[in-house]
Amino acid sequence: MNAPEIHLHQDDLPDAVRFGDSVAIDTETMGLNPLRDRLCLVQLSAGDGVCHLVQLRDGTFAAPNLKALLTDPKVTKLFHFARFDLAALKHYLDVDCSPVYCTKIASKLARTFTDRHGLKDLCRELIGKDMSKQQQSSDWGAETLTPEQLKYAASDVLYLHEIRRKLDEMLAREGRSELAKSCFEFLPTRSALDLTGWSDVDIFAH
Repeated sequence: MNAPEIHLHQDDLPDAVRFGDSVAIDTETMGLNPLRDRLCLVQLSAGDGVCHLVQLRDGTFAAPNLKALLTDPKVTKLFHFARFDLAALKHYLDVDCSPVYCTKIASKLARTFTDRHGLKDLCRELIGKDMSKQQQSSDWGAETLTPEQLKYAASDVLYLHEIRRKLDEMLAREGRSELAKSCFEFLPTRSALDLTGWSDVDIFAH
């Protein structure tokens, strides 16, 4: 893949942007607690080497075009660790994303021979791409994002389509495609539990 084409937008997606029937999505927040740490950036890609970044600056989180995409039932939303992103999007944009696909869950179901399910691991082991995580802990609430931040944010979505194809092959081979689908369908509920106080509780435990 050539150098990614990155487009930065303020507060919403432009009217004309389309992603087809599946869009890779990631979020950047001020921290890891969606109830406390503001949603700052939403990254989106159709898997074509182009990334659209929506910087949410004004605190109102209106973003009608972005919300329409996130709730479009004809567009599958691809995430890595969807549990967190869905909670952040629900809390700040008040949207329920569906249908969804999580490469982290797919990896845990398909790649039971390893405990390495991070996005960096999947990129390297499944598609031969090396990712830098240098900007992972940085100030995403800054008024002006650095070129390094933009490149890092884009990298989190550019490869998810390719990774999904590899994982889907493994899930089908191991007879776990339907199990993965059921897990994906439960994800909005899992995120709702996180937002309402059950983040550290296994409600299925004895």
